[in-house]
Amino acid sequence: MAAIASQLRNYKEPGKEQLTHLFFALPNADGRPLDEPHANLESLDINAVLSLGAPGQEDSYAGKLYLLPPFLTFASLDRKSARFSIPLAAIRRVEKLNARAGIYALSFTLWHGTKIIVQLTSLRPTADLFCTLLKEALKVELSKGQMKALKTFVKTCHSESLVASSASMSASMIKEQDQDEGKDTKTTDGSQPVYHTGLGHRFKFPGDPKKLREASKIKLWTQYLETHGRNLTLLRYPQCTRLVQVGLPNRLRGEMWETLSGSVYLRFANPGVYQQILDQNKGRTTTSTEEIEKDLHRSLPEYSAYQNPEGIDALRRVLQAYSFKNPETGYCQAMNILAAAILIYTSEEQGFWLLQVICDRLLPGYYSPSMHGTLLDQRVFESLVQRCLPTIHEHFQEVDVQLSVASLPWFLSLQVFINSMPMVFAFRIIDCFFCMGPKVLFQVAVAILKINGEALLQIQDDGGFIHLMRDYFSSLGNSAHPDSPDPRARAITRFQELLLISFREFVVITDESIQAERRKHRGEIVHNIESFSKRAAIRNLKSLERFSKEQVGLIYDAWYNAICAVPQGVKDRGMGGREAGALLIVTKDGQEEKPETRIGLPTFRKFISEIVTWARDDKIVHNAFQTRVDREIVEHEFIDRLFAFWDTSYRGSLSFQDLVSRLDGVMFNDLMDNIEWFFNIHDKNKDGFLSKDEVLTLSESMLFIFRHEIGDAYLGAISRFMSNAFEYGDALLPETTSGGSPDSDGTPPQIESNQPYLNLATFRMVVLADEVLESFFDQDFSGTFRLEPTPLDELPTSSSGFLSGMWSTIATNDNKKIFHKLSDEVGRTIGKHKVEHMPAIGRYTAMEEPKARESLLTPSMRHSASRSSLNAQETELPIAKSSGTPTLTSTSTPSVGQATTPPKATKSGHLAVEPRSPVTPGSAMHSEFSPLPIVKAANTALMTMERTPFAIDDAKDEDDEDDLDSDEDFESEDGAVMDEVDAFLEAHDPGLTEDQKEVAKDLMTAEPVK
Repeated sequence: MAAIASQLRNYKEPGKEQLTHLFFALPNADGRPLDEPHANLESLDINAVLSLGAPGQEDSYAGKLYLLPPFLTFASLDRKSARFSIPLAAIRRVEKLNARAGIYALSFTLWHGTKIIVQLTSLRPTADLFCTLLKEALKVELSKGQMKALKTFVKTCHSESLVASSASMSASMIKEQDQDEGKDTKTTDGSQPVYHTGLGHRFKFPGDPKKLREASKIKLWTQYLETHGRNLTLLRYPQCTRLVQVGLPNRLRGEMWETLSGSVYLRFANPGVYQQILDQNKGRTTTSTEEIEKDLHRSLPEYSAYQNPEGIDALRRVLQAYSFKNPETGYCQAMNILAAAILIYTSEEQGFWLLQVICDRLLPGYYSPSMHGTLLDQRVFESLVQRCLPTIHEHFQEVDVQLSVASLPWFLSLQVFINSMPMVFAFRIIDCFFCMGPKVLFQVAVAILKINGEALLQIQDDGGFIHLMRDYFSSLGNSAHPDSPDPRARAITRFQELLLISFREFVVITDESIQAERRKHRGEIVHNIESFSKRAAIRNLKSLERFSKEQVGLIYDAWYNAICAVPQGVKDRGMGGREAGALLIVTKDGQEEKPETRIGLPTFRKFISEIVTWARDDKIVHNAFQTRVDREIVEHEFIDRLFAFWDTSYRGSLSFQDLVSRLDGVMFNDLMDNIEWFFNIHDKNKDGFLSKDEVLTLSESMLFIFRHEIGDAYLGAISRFMSNAFEYGDALLPETTSGGSPDSDGTPPQIESNQPYLNLATFRMVVLADEVLESFFDQDFSGTFRLEPTPLDELPTSSSGFLSGMWSTIATNDNKKIFHKLSDEVGRTIGKHKVEHMPAIGRYTAMEEPKARESLLTPSMRHSASRSSLNAQETELPIAKSSGTPTLTSTSTPSVGQATTPPKATKSGHLAVEPRSPVTPGSAMHSEFSPLPIVKAANTALMTMERTPFAIDDAKDEDDEDDLDSDEDFESEDGAVMDEVDAFLEAHDPGLTEDQKEVAKDLMTAEPVK
């Protein structure tokens, strides 16, 4: 639910190109990329004049010709008189006409033989470019084989057989066929027709063919389709719209619906996809399929087809196929009513693609778990009533009639037209809906209120409103003027009156005005849906753990903000390929699959940065114009390790419940629990031990947490921790028992990188031995997890007008980033730019020197040192070999009873231990291991490890200058000290450019001003 709601916040108004695709009902109107061949083709629009090839058939219309591969489209200047959307594969021939000078005209011959002439009225270079691009696009279509596929496709359209048989079929034969529509429609040889048919061909169409004047409608449409093309090549002139308003013939209605809506292009581009979806998901059970089964027998039960298994099975297959293809939407209430109405006139495949277009493009958001499209259009309807019918709106306000509640069925899958009206009238409105767009719903709805205005002013509650509407819909077939002396007026039905008022008096309700009202109220609707989603998510949690509802609400805000901030991906099964943002994962609960919103690693980084201070970089930026705080998401191995540690189900994603439970496992911990938690998160194989590599990784994690802290207190604590940890680890390594020898060749045994090295008890002791780390795990670590209000990006305001629209266009996040970048550059130029990092903990506010480390090894522990530790002491230990720092050289270990000579400083800058006599392999000392040499060697090493020797340690007083060996040695020591100084200066660059250095050098010799 949160992933779906976040799409509302991330909604972007369609751009110019997308609006063009929406207007022409093209398949990629949703903004999805085209296939590879068409993605490389360029689009272009050009001024043109359209003429039909047959003289005297239609007027010529000026407008714009669009090349939108793989389509060629045209729209007149008023965008309603003349238009077409023709696939390039349906163009058989393009010819340049030899017209008089200054005229550039093209002749197009379409698949069905229709000829159109387009006069290009733009400049000659633009016309030449248009022709070049058109030629390239036609070559691509030819190479794809789409022109060959067209021949097979058109055979599935009923208009082909209708036009083909019109020459030999008389009007009487058509009339006779209409009277037998209840029978199976078959070809002359008794086989089923090749073209697609709906359930009405088998179970009879609603209404009486004589009263509906089916014969006349078929005759008029046949004449129009012969001269203006059909299915993929239909040219929509004013006569087409008038014929649709009169009503489509039953046998042609399904094909015209998919042609007018644009779903025919989807069916043409995706042959066999519908059946493929059914085959791939055969036997699959989901939450959507369970809901579909509940509603199947409640779908137009009065129609005979849905009292039969054939009709129920067809409806089930279409709804399930849609839910499988669109797992994010799945199945929503009232979708069954719409699909059932469609299948009366269309085949299953036609109905599937038509349902796709209705849900995705014509009525976006109507069929979604949040129903945001329905809620938004209810607010739009209220605004239109307030503007067009102010008296009725004021009365509703006085008597507290909730128009949005009472009119909910009006905007829920056209349910008021299908369920409340007689079906013959409902399908007439749906005809106009597919032809003229969603504005028809608003025009008809407002007209209904105006016609019943006087009665509506008498109602006092919602119940009276609903009862009045029910009576009105049941009387639509009655005469609108029964008492009129004019027989023509008495013949006008109330339904005809409704259409007349809708399309004449409320023509001011346009697509543009509806979009403007939607933009105005979108923010309010999104906020309401977000609040509902938050309450539902918290209510559906299995456990709140130790959090209060307010605290869980703050966790939800951070989770939802992360989902909105990171681009989303949707999945229906498993994790296949991981998406960056929120994932709608289908999880199995027994035999049933349930969708669940989960977040992947990129979204988790954003979420944890809202909760934990060390998981983000908060930078205080000062420049000449402003002081602001910039927050950046940090990517580090510790955060990735935390994600994997919390993902106990090993699914590569986390749910909201997972996050609440895992945060509970760290935010309420005490000292010992935090130490154990930190240990476990680095124990990769869960064996209760950390290897040497894991100890190093743990130290790096602490360095990451302390990276912005003031002073070196934490740095010194980590240094002491590492020394103590490795000292303990070496001391606790198991001894070798094979003859007491390290190795046959005398080399010390190597410690594997994954060998158990440090257990929890030892780790806890090492941490507690340091005051800084103990304080961190006791108080500071849990304190870095902070539940604070998470600011979301502001939604567009509800205000309208020129200034507010201009401000909303200017004050975007992208423009703010550009301004910040520009102000920072100006600040750097004038020397007033400064960046400060906010510490994650903030305990230390002043520079503090780290404390010296004290060995934690007791004498008894030193006696148990391992042979590998001893061998390590017998080798040269470089403490700081670089920069001339002295090193420790241990040449051998003193034997038992032999005095240990203190280390002496050698001339080469090393501290050495005097050698002892070697131990022979056959001696007792070699056969029986004694701990005393180990203790003495460890003490010697620890004495030298207490403090790193520096050159200044060997500095002497002036009285001792005679004790120096020679002036030459003194100069060499001076050189070593200067080498250290030079190395320091190289490592810490002063930040001066070469020019600045030259200026500083000149100032040293400059003369004072006199």
